[in-house]
Amino acid sequence: MTVEPILAVDGLVKHFTVKTARGVRAYKNTVQAVSNVSFSVRPGETLGLVGESGSGKTTVGRCILRLIEPTAGSVRFQGEELVGMRAERLRELRRDMQIVFQDPYASLDPRLTVGTSIAEPLEVQRIPGDHRARVKELLELVGLSPDHSRRFPHEFSGGQRQRIGIARALASNPKLLVLDEPVSALDVSIQAGVVNLLADLQDQLGLAYVFIAHDLSVVRHVSHNVAVMYLGKLVEVATAETLYERASHPYTRALLSAIPVPDPGVERGRRRIMLEGDVPSPIDPPSGCRFRTRCPKAQDHCAVEEPALVDRGQGHPVACHFPD
Repeated sequence: MTVEPILAVDGLVKHFTVKTARGVRAYKNTVQAVSNVSFSVRPGETLGLVGESGSGKTTVGRCILRLIEPTAGSVRFQGEELVGMRAERLRELRRDMQIVFQDPYASLDPRLTVGTSIAEPLEVQRIPGDHRARVKELLELVGLSPDHSRRFPHEFSGGQRQRIGIARALASNPKLLVLDEPVSALDVSIQAGVVNLLADLQDQLGLAYVFIAHDLSVVRHVSHNVAVMYLGKLVEVATAETLYERASHPYTRALLSAIPVPDPGVERGRRRIMLEGDVPSPIDPPSGCRFRTRCPKAQDHCAVEEPALVDRGQGHPVACHFPD
């Protein structure tokens, strides 16, 4: 039996208007942050959303939750359309979809105790029950002591603060978590513990994750499916196993070649794919394929026609005229 997606994103677009100064005159320009992004996530699954800084990953995550308003497109959560939804109904649904931010210290109010911060969603959503007991339960769930509820954020390490952020996100018993680079601000030695915690919580609670990251080595261990973004567009979508074994887009292959390998002998023998030039401006993206200005396989046709994200015989969608 096919399980219906808990989250379905279709044709998502987000443009920002910015002012730029040229001499004494100011001009309005449009930043094409996200362009026609589509994907779905089923209950209990993790979609890894990866790409370089500035690729639009975080913007997609915030549009999903309507922390920022999409310019166009559809976002359906449990079958309900979120784009254009009335504020009252959206507030009710926010119990079921939460976000964990990148910087665990910036996302916690330094003036509030940990217990107060974790209990805040329970009070805002007017969830009945013993909030103090629920806070203790959540702290234990993320591997912390209930006694920590009386402490302040500055008394914890970065990894512990991120666990507190996860506990706060779980307070309202959500079904979907958007994880916005949840381990990128942590030491490498701490990252594994948080990643393992997220995997355990998914198994216990049946959560669906949108895991936003730029580190493909982390995404590999947590994702069922992976979507690769470049300059606001999806360039490849596949299962994690397929992507890491048979990546087809030149950009994806370049990202994978940059992942360090623990074995020095293997690392010395690897061929890294070096991309030339910088990422173009989203104010004025290249014609045709947006990756063509840095692609080692680009041809004249790439500047004329934008490649569609379709299966070209690789077994998964790839937005490239000449995939591997």
